[in-house]
Amino acid sequence: MRIRWLGWAGVELEAQGETLVIDLLGRPEGVLEGTPLEDVPLPDVVPPHSRGHVLAGLCTHLHRDHTDAGALAAALAPGGRVLHPASFGGDDHENLWTLKAEAELTAHDLPRQAMGYWETTKIGPFTIAAVPAVDTLGDPQVSWAVEADGKRVIHLGDTMYHGYWWRAAHRFGPFDAVLTPINGPTVCFPHCQPPSPYPASLDARHAAVAARLLGTKVAIPMHYNGFHSDGFYTTQPHELARFLDATDGELYDVLTPDLGEQVTI
Repeated sequence: MRIRWLGWAGVELEAQGETLVIDLLGRPEGVLEGTPLEDVPLPDVVPPHSRGHVLAGLCTHLHRDHTDAGALAAALAPGGRVLHPASFGGDDHENLWTLKAEAELTAHDLPRQAMGYWETTKIGPFTIAAVPAVDTLGDPQVSWAVEADGKRVIHLGDTMYHGYWWRAAHRFGPFDAVLTPINGPTVCFPHCQPPSPYPASLDARHAAVAARLLGTKVAIPMHYNGFHSDGFYTTQPHELARFLDATDGELYDVLTPDLGEQVTI
């Protein structure tokens, strides 16, 4: 299996000449329009090599920096579908940060498949499982465990630290690679008050331990060098260096591909 980092949380997986994308982001200049982040520097991204021929687009959650309907529409092959976590229900206040992504997926008329926790499906050479994850805003989120060519990877989206690691490893491991967020921001959003002082996604130390508990052979950091806005989405400098320090002495290897670089596992 080949893994290509597309920037932020975007990943392209290739096996047997077929591809999936996960958390594809193709137009970061519009992704946070209408929020305090709309004028901050944005992450660099690249399109998938297989644009127009991708079998499926997997979205860990329906936030617009992880679900970009326009980029998915351009990437997917005819009949390609979008997989995302099933809704929790609730009113518009609860779902404030998922409504726009939902509307954009509908506007692009993309075939969609909502996946419940632990549900599996097969698309082409890929077996795909929706692993429970935890979103800082309480929105539905999954990690995607993908198997093909006898290799297994898990993409952690931007989950917080939780207790599903051992079950995921038991059910879908051992993993050859874990793609993990590492930036660990603190956030303050108007519809989630009072704010939490704890990391909204895995920080360097949490990511290092999550990779260990998942029993991976290789950890690949992502979800760094992205958004920052003091008091709204606050990150600390030197995210990758902090992760490399945190993983020093771990039994797994760490790969740090450049933007657009492909690695083979």
